[in-house]
Amino acid sequence: MTQRDNWGWRARIGLFIVGNEAVPEAEWWAMAPAGVSLHAARVTARAPWAGWRKDKSGVDLADDLLRGAKQFANMRLSAVVLGHTSSSVVGGKGWDDAAVKAVSPVIGDNAIVTTNGLDTMAALKASGVIRPFLVLPPWFGDDTVKTALRYYKEHGFELSGHHRYDPGRKWRDLPPAELVGQGMHLEQEVEPLHAQIRAACPKTADGVLIAGTGFRCVAIVEALEQDIGRPVISANQASLWHCLRLAGVRDAIAGYGNLLRS
Repeated sequence: MTQRDNWGWRARIGLFIVGNEAVPEAEWWAMAPAGVSLHAARVTARAPWAGWRKDKSGVDLADDLLRGAKQFANMRLSAVVLGHTSSSVVGGKGWDDAAVKAVSPVIGDNAIVTTNGLDTMAALKASGVIRPFLVLPPWFGDDTVKTALRYYKEHGFELSGHHRYDPGRKWRDLPPAELVGQGMHLEQEVEPLHAQIRAACPKTADGVLIAGTGFRCVAIVEALEQDIGRPVISANQASLWHCLRLAGVRDAIAGYGNLLRS
């Protein structure tokens, strides 16, 4: 008798994730169907992970992004995602396509490359959401919040409002830029997040988008949808869904929102 070994006989998906994050892999493994394996490369570069050239003719990959892409090239992956919301929103309109264009030749023809920005927009559209309520992690500073709002507006979404998560009394007096360094991202609880979204989501919103791949939240997606009666999309949920579809895997996955059932 053999035991399950999580071998990716149906699809292998590569994830570029932030170097000091634990959330993306945990959430992806929680949601992934049998026969799909997940493989992470860690990136320590600042956002965006691929910088625009002066003439905006394209982007140049950060060294550790390039290194990870070269390693992924030998793994016969089905899909690869640049799992970094900040890179997409800070890079701005056009960055996602430019980054895909730059990474794809390094990884090779077999793997389809995407970004978290492309994934979340595809998920919103598939869910029929055009007026999302945007929920952002507490470590997004004011400038990053503004770029995130602009990013989704420039891509045709009519934001119904936004909310930056209040991490609680222990963390409230720290500047956003210091929260991750102090470990807040590893101590975050999901129940207060559920309560804040439920209380703040406006009636005009036709769905919720929880941005940030390092923002722990997939455990509450199903409950939120039941409570507010509207689609709830999260960064990691959207990227897993999109990568599975790009890889030709169309399993209906229960427990993590209607998107993964579609």
